[in-house]
Amino acid sequence: MKLLLGAGADANHAPRTFTLSIRKAHLAVIREDLARHLLLWSAVLPLCDAAGTRGRLDEDAAVGLLDPILLSAPADVDALFQRIRWDRGRLIAHGADIDLLDRGQVCAAMRTATETSNGKRAHEYHADRRRAERGAVIGPPDAAILRYTGQYLHGATVPRRMPDAVAPALLPEVMRVIATAERACAGMRIGRDPRRGKRATDRRDWDRMATTVDAAVRRAHPELADDAVRTVSFLMCSEAADRSRSTPMEDDEEAVGDRADFGESAGKTILSFTDDKGVEKKWFLDNPRTATAEFWEFVGDRSAADNEVSTIEDEKMGEGIQLHFYADSIARITTVHEGKGGSDPQYRVEYSLVDGIGGYRNLVSAFVRGGCAALEQHGSWMSDAAELERARRRRDAGQSQQEPAHAPSEGPAKERVQESARWPTQPADSAVSLD
Repeated sequence: MKLLLGAGADANHAPRTFTLSIRKAHLAVIREDLARHLLLWSAVLPLCDAAGTRGRLDEDAAVGLLDPILLSAPADVDALFQRIRWDRGRLIAHGADIDLLDRGQVCAAMRTATETSNGKRAHEYHADRRRAERGAVIGPPDAAILRYTGQYLHGATVPRRMPDAVAPALLPEVMRVIATAERACAGMRIGRDPRRGKRATDRRDWDRMATTVDAAVRRAHPELADDAVRTVSFLMCSEAADRSRSTPMEDDEEAVGDRADFGESAGKTILSFTDDKGVEKKWFLDNPRTATAEFWEFVGDRSAADNEVSTIEDEKMGEGIQLHFYADSIARITTVHEGKGGSDPQYRVEYSLVDGIGGYRNLVSAFVRGGCAALEQHGSWMSDAAELERARRRRDAGQSQQEPAHAPSEGPAKERVQESARWPTQPADSAVSLD
């Protein structure tokens, strides 16, 4: 007789099947004794895993398990399971007593075995083991909070609100913790960061909200474990980020600050937006959307790892700004002399460091309102690119000493300010010529 079992998958993800020879005595135990049947399954599964997607089952090893597991005394079975590999999760899914399994009493543990499988029970066991391996200890309130956010099994899962997953007796306590977090971050927001795409959000805003919620929850509920506190702040930040992503760009600009009709107030009629790939977009005064909203949408649409320079140009006024997202810097360019008689125009180029996406938003808004002259109060402007690079290195060195090791940097550092296809970035003492 042959025992047929399905385990694992082939290279095309179809189930694999294996067979091994059995005797009538083995068949009788498999049919009548659920506990022994499951123990055999648990012991054979690692051999199936070892066969991979196309290898052969080690049938000799599998057959060698039949008598010791199906026909031996319980004490001998327990001793065997101390020496071989076996699938603990399979037994737990079928109702095995976890404490007895951990003590090596596998036969006794299977007295509570069930024919039906509960995969969630095995997943929760493995989640608890992972926490134990890193020294995390959680109590019933912590577990309830993790279940409420859907992060009990996998900490990387995007959190959501799942009150039905919490035992009714613990739900009021969970809701008190959630209320504490909501009060702490009321009025806070996580803005978008078009430098990283249309749906990207500001990491500084995220970190600021997470820190605020974390501190408030720890202060009000000091008994909670780190995992529980972390999942609550993750929930608040995720929800705030989702609200920001679903907000139109115009509303997003309003949330950043008081936004008037910048184009009209500055007397501008046309602005030109370009990226480092030479793509251009025009904004006109009669556009129903503000120039800043149009520009940041342009940046979000065109953002890419190899496209990290954007320019706003006012051709009528002969001025513009160039944003170097990869280096957290900006250049303002003004026309000193128009080109006449075939001569090239001359430009003045000045540089400044920028403090994250918030700094870029302020600079773009100021330029759209009042041109390059309105940027004077926003930063320290340098006429030498080498001086800018030294200032950036000093700033980055200071940030690396102040920020925790896990904090993400706001922008990648590069060795030089990137040259743009449209505007010059290598000034002379007072002005440069545009080739």
